[in-house]
Amino acid sequence: MKYETFDSVLRSTWQLVSKMYNKEANKFDSTMATGFALLSIDAEGTPSTTLGPKLGMEPTSLSRLLSTMEERKLIYRTQNPNDGRSILIHLTSFGKEKRDDSKAVVLHFNKKIEESLSTEKISAFFEVMNCIKESSLNFEHFTPVLK
Repeated sequence: MKYETFDSVLRSTWQLVSKMYNKEANKFDSTMATGFALLSIDAEGTPSTTLGPKLGMEPTSLSRLLSTMEERKLIYRTQNPNDGRSILIHLTSFGKEKRDDSKAVVLHFNKKIEESLSTEKISAFFEVMNCIKESSLNFEHFTPVLK
C-alpha cells in the first residue's frame, strides 16, 4: 500500500506506547498488563468477569494474570455477596500502592502529550478515535450470501 492506513497507524502507535509502559512497569518489577489491571479494580471490588473486557484480554490470559497478581500479594478474591457464582477481585494494601505507581505513570504520560498539543487537537483526536470505534463496531465488508 502506498499510504498509511488508520489501523496501521493505530497498531504501530500502540506498539510504541505498550513498549514504553512495559519499560516503565519493569522499573517496578511489573508489567503493563498488571498495571492496567490494578487501575481497573474498583475500591469495593470488581467482578472477575468484567475485568477481561475492560483489559481486552481473553479468559485464559486474564486467569494467568490474576494468579500472578495473587501470588505477588497485589490482589485477593472473595465471593460476590450479590451473586454466589461470581468472584470479586480486591486490591491488597500493597496492590493499592502499586496502583498509585501505575496511575502516576499514566497521568505523567498523558500530561506530556497534553503539553505538546492544543485543546483543539486533543478534541479532534478523541473525535477521530470515537469515529474509528463506531466504524469498527458497525463495519462488515463481506456480507454472507443467504441461500
